[in-house]
Amino acid sequence: MKKAFTLIEIIFVLVIIGILAAVLIPRTERDPLREAAIQIVSDIRYTQHLAMVDDKYDSADSNWYRNRWQLLFGKSSVNAKNTGGKYAYTIFSDYKSTSQGTPDPDEMAVNPLDKTKLLSGGFSSGLDWEDERATKKLNIGYSYDIDSVTNSGCGRANRIAFDNIGRPFQGNDKNWNSSTESVLKEKCTFTLHKGSEIINIYIEPESGYVHL
Repeated sequence: MKKAFTLIEIIFVLVIIGILAAVLIPRTERDPLREAAIQIVSDIRYTQHLAMVDDKYDSADSNWYRNRWQLLFGKSSVNAKNTGGKYAYTIFSDYKSTSQGTPDPDEMAVNPLDKTKLLSGGFSSGLDWEDERATKKLNIGYSYDIDSVTNSGCGRANRIAFDNIGRPFQGNDKNWNSSTESVLKEKCTFTLHKGSEIINIYIEPESGYVHL
């Protein structure tokens, strides 16, 4: 007499395989909003690292704080090159004597994963997002379809800076000055907008801990 599986047994096995597949096979859907946020969290942490390693403190210079390492979000007009009308960000140290708060290419951080590129997706008079030196992923408008970046508790400008011991400072305006520079007193929140979706990036006061 031949032994064979019954229909019920076959169905049972198929159900088990389906359950295991649903549990074990990782999701393959992209989530651009979250991908952008994770990238930015990593880059804010890197900005803080640069601030501590490249100590800008100078007791002989009352304006030393203007040289802090910072991360700045911004976008150009649609017709201007720079960011191509999309939101991008740049990591830089505003060390030039004018300290105007806008990054020049020689003030930008070098991409540690590719030394031929700078950590900027545009937003500079000397570098646009199509430049071969730009890191394209930092143009979050083109790379992740981010519509805008807003903030709460970070100051008037969409930027965050760190001092020589890693404390976060709010970005009050383009020109850091002694009357506006201050350590964060409350949580800084950057909000990324993609259509009707949002995701928040939080920077804790004093410690500068960054998280979603």
